[in-house]
Amino acid sequence: MDFAKIASDLAGFVWGAPLIILLFGTHLFLTVRTGFIQRYLVQAIRISFSRQKEGEGDVSQFGALMTALAATIGTGNIIGVAGAVATGGPGAVLWMWLTGVFGIATKYSEAVLAVKYRITMPDGSMAGGPMYALERGLGKKWLGVVFAIFTCIAAFGIGNMTQANSIVEMLIEKIKPESVTQLRWIAGGVMAALTAAVVLGGVKSIAKVCGFLVPVMAVGYVVGCALILIKNYAVLPQTFLDIWNGAWTGQAAVGGFVGAGLKEVARAGIARGLFSNESGLGSAPIVAAAAQTRNPVRQALVSSTATFWDTVVVCLMTGLVVVSSGHWKDGLPKAALTSAAFNDLHTWGPYILLFGLMTFVFSTILGWGYYGEKAAEYLFGTRSVKPYRILWVLAVLFGSVQPAQAVWDFADAANGLMAIPNLICLICLSGVIVAETKAHSHELKGKS
Repeated sequence: MDFAKIASDLAGFVWGAPLIILLFGTHLFLTVRTGFIQRYLVQAIRISFSRQKEGEGDVSQFGALMTALAATIGTGNIIGVAGAVATGGPGAVLWMWLTGVFGIATKYSEAVLAVKYRITMPDGSMAGGPMYALERGLGKKWLGVVFAIFTCIAAFGIGNMTQANSIVEMLIEKIKPESVTQLRWIAGGVMAALTAAVVLGGVKSIAKVCGFLVPVMAVGYVVGCALILIKNYAVLPQTFLDIWNGAWTGQAAVGGFVGAGLKEVARAGIARGLFSNESGLGSAPIVAAAAQTRNPVRQALVSSTATFWDTVVVCLMTGLVVVSSGHWKDGLPKAALTSAAFNDLHTWGPYILLFGLMTFVFSTILGWGYYGEKAAEYLFGTRSVKPYRILWVLAVLFGSVQPAQAVWDFADAANGLMAIPNLICLICLSGVIVAETKAHSHELKGKS
């Protein structure tokens, strides 16, 4: 059985025009239905920094946000952006950015439903997410089961194997070892051990680590990208022009770049946008349901900021660095393209990239470990949590020794399958989202 061939064919089929239209269309639909909720972003950011316990839940609103950001800010923000540019050209950056801007409304809507339909488990912990919204809100438990199954599978792709694989590929690029296989096993073993040390402690342990790690890694990486852009300031006007023109006309062949049509540009940007910010995927609301919040709208505002930081800020910075470097014209694969772009900063660049990748990868593995175990809990009960955590740790090692493209294709396919039932849920329950927003509209304006 050729895993790489199966993964590639499945990804191509799932990510056809129908899913792209459904995903981006849902972003636009919910933006309109929520009255352009993006205009309350400043208020949302203000609330997100509160660490006070405001209601029942397992972790603070800040802890839930940091865990969600830990899961979303990963290799998609670095390797994924470079992959989108390598496949679709500079224009893919704009499509990715637009997916983030309009995806804020979708991330908000997901969290509203997650908190509204969450339940308290026998051990006192909270459980929620699309599977519970589908069951309790839409009355379609079978669709909730489908979502949970896809989530369990997708978690091993987007949140585990692609993350571990990206670190290994970068180490191979930097170290150029005599034995690539040996390096894969050693690096994979170290990552697996670090993962086990945190995920076996559950959501409180994960939130505690992420609360420290996420701000440090995000600020450090953005500052590093800013330094590179300052160095490349002379070509920034042309960079923005290439991104704008490429988004609407496609990209003709330049140098070693094979060129891409408009459809491929949009597909690359939107697929990688979803991979990065996860708006519409249904993952982030799983941890939003565990937040200590007084109503669904307040936590939804906090959750919506994750998409802003992830795509509108971090992905855009990476995209500008990659495109302004000019190396995308050389026809380089995504990992090599990323390295070439950051190497332009001479001594600092490679270290900024390595720091970003290592911290982004580890945090994402932690966040997605929680998503996967909650989906398994929905399907098989609390007895499945410990075995799932063990499998999670072993998957880190497995992903480290697999071919890079096969792992990414598998993740793309699993993401798309997971998104479908969640998008159906959001569209069908959009009336509930609007009603909850009106009922707690004082939160939008910062009134108690």
